[in-house]
Amino acid sequence: MTMAATLLTPEEGEFNPLLPHAYELVVGIFSFLVVLFVVGRILVPRIQKTLTERTDAIEGGIKRAEEAQAEAQALQRQYAEQLEVARRDAARLREEAREQAAQIKIELREEAQAEARRLVEAAHAQIEADRQAAFAQLRAEMGRLSTELAGRIVGESLVDEARQSRIVDRFLDELEAGSAQAVR
Repeated sequence: MTMAATLLTPEEGEFNPLLPHAYELVVGIFSFLVVLFVVGRILVPRIQKTLTERTDAIEGGIKRAEEAQAEAQALQRQYAEQLEVARRDAARLREEAREQAAQIKIELREEAQAEARRLVEAAHAQIEADRQAAFAQLRAEMGRLSTELAGRIVGESLVDEARQSRIVDRFLDELEAGSAQAVR
């Protein structure tokens, strides 16, 4: 048997496994058309819909990521601007505090100088008052000693207070007048 002999048709009397029977061919073509219809009309649109959804989801995800990134950059710029404003405000507040501290320092210095002047003036006034009191006390003591001395020299007692006071005052006035002329 040759190769040609094996390819004989069923009409020739022998069965050929490579050539299908006509009913198998019709059933196969009908089944193919049904599968093609089901795949073409039902499965392909579903697959295309799924692919479109996935494409949209991926593109939407990319778009959302880009939007989120743009929003994050905008927030970062806004944060940087706010940080810069806060730094400028802090610098301004530090400068104002320095100026206020300098002003307070000047005011305290002026108050201290005024207080020192007042204390010096009060001390001068107290010294002058003490000097006047000492001068008055010295004058009285000198008067008493002068009358005592004069009483011893004259030999009579100068007990009369009014007279004694007049003599002492006159003597001290003459003494002061003489010392004032010597100073000039």
